[in-house]
Amino acid sequence: MADRRTIAAYDLRVDDYVRLTKRTKPHETLIQFIARVRPGGYVLDLGCGPANASAVMRDHGLRVDAVDASEEMVRLANDTHDIDARVATFDDIDMPEAYDGIWANFSLLHAEPADFPRYLSALHRALVLGGVFHIGMKLGDGEARDRLDRFYAYYSRNELLEHLTGAGFDIDRIVTGEDPGLAGDIEPWIAVTAWSKPDTL
Repeated sequence: MADRRTIAAYDLRVDDYVRLTKRTKPHETLIQFIARVRPGGYVLDLGCGPANASAVMRDHGLRVDAVDASEEMVRLANDTHDIDARVATFDDIDMPEAYDGIWANFSLLHAEPADFPRYLSALHRALVLGGVFHIGMKLGDGEARDRLDRFYAYYSRNELLEHLTGAGFDIDRIVTGEDPGLAGDIEPWIAVTAWSKPDTL
């Protein structure tokens, strides 16, 4: 289920988040993701925030379904990019074989660990066969709230990869790094690109 305290934290700090995520050029992981999606493909931006990534994907010819649980983020996304962003939570994604790609960049780290496997399975079902999945997460152990009252679940590299392969994904590319977040702390992160494959059951 969506964590209301986390959503409220984003609603209150829209401008701060925009300043944090503003870039002069797209991150390499986004460019690599776009290159893997078929031309003109339909992609889900899960937790789109101000929809900066959605706008880049649209500019590269992709059709984008931009969603976020924060009403303020969705409002900003539409005011800034006119991208038809909509309010939706992780639980609302239940459309089989709807997308050629899913961009889940530092959004699923707000999911409760008990819910994480079913969300990954739902996203796998939402992809066409051979669809591209990107996930960005913070590395670590356990779960906690940051100083802004946002909920985080942390995974090690191996734990995250096990969850992804367990949901039916084939791992393609792994990138790691460290960057400051909205709360000001510098934390390690991991970004994984994977492909959907047929269910084995």
